[in-house]
Amino acid sequence: MGDEGLSAGAAARRLGVAVTTLRTWHQRYGLGPSVHEPGHHRRYTVEDMVRLQVMQRLTAQGVAPAEAAAWACRSPAVLPSADSPAVPSSVGDPVSMDGPAGGGQTIALGGRADPAARGLARAAMRLDGPAMRHILESTVTGRGVTFAWERVMMPVLIGIGERYEATERFVEVEHLLSRSITEALSIVPRPSRELTPRVLLAAADEEQHTLPLEALAAALAEGGVPSRLLGARVPPRALLDAVDRTGPTVVVLWSQVPATGDVIQLDRLLALPRPPLVIGAAGPGWPAASLPPPVTRLTGLTGAVHVVKAACA
Repeated sequence: MGDEGLSAGAAARRLGVAVTTLRTWHQRYGLGPSVHEPGHHRRYTVEDMVRLQVMQRLTAQGVAPAEAAAWACRSPAVLPSADSPAVPSSVGDPVSMDGPAGGGQTIALGGRADPAARGLARAAMRLDGPAMRHILESTVTGRGVTFAWERVMMPVLIGIGERYEATERFVEVEHLLSRSITEALSIVPRPSRELTPRVLLAAADEEQHTLPLEALAAALAEGGVPSRLLGARVPPRALLDAVDRTGPTVVVLWSQVPATGDVIQLDRLLALPRPPLVIGAAGPGWPAASLPPPVTRLTGLTGAVHVVKAACA
């Protein structure tokens, strides 16, 4: 990026988002371009782009936009490099890894990070599966799914994602942590088999990320609401067949990246003879400005649980 900065269009292309998204982040949360010359449009500096990247990463992990923006505004304005020993964090100080596998490696967590998140980060970098499962299961059973997801699981997932972006390493850490999270969420008791699930959860076509849907299914189960989770990469035809056979009240479709957020999938659901009462577009992959009006935009686990439970009440 040159010293003159980037235009809104160039910044949007670099991030892979719509220009309207940048405008929304600017107007609502103050994450706008900082360079302004009289008679010219404002331009995004390196520091502006770092904050936008933090905003993008956090919302991709399900953090509510307002909270993600607050973290982004506190982000150190330093771009990570491939040989950085630690990744600049959107949320504060790094956690040093203890034990023989540490070697000075860090996962950046916030100064307000919960102790369970810090312990999970250490266990993750040691590839200590039993320790991770103990921390995760204790948090889920003791403090609930929503707290565990938002305050423990997501901060560590975000931190590991930042480490990967800086070094292109630690894929094995992310994989083991993701598996441990899946196992921990699965221990939440499911509602009685006598209750017919009225909620259908699925990843968009070619979308491989399912952890947020697993967290939503567990949080709903915790509240006594059963659901069906179809998993990753659900083809549109298969989704329509499932809706036709089960007649759900709510369908939540998750898209993590713009490549999988094709609104035609939502249009097809709306065109069914008996469409679901609520169709929820969850995840940062959906183009917010292009969503069909009847579709409900879901941001964050707490809000999604509220919407789904209200529809099923």
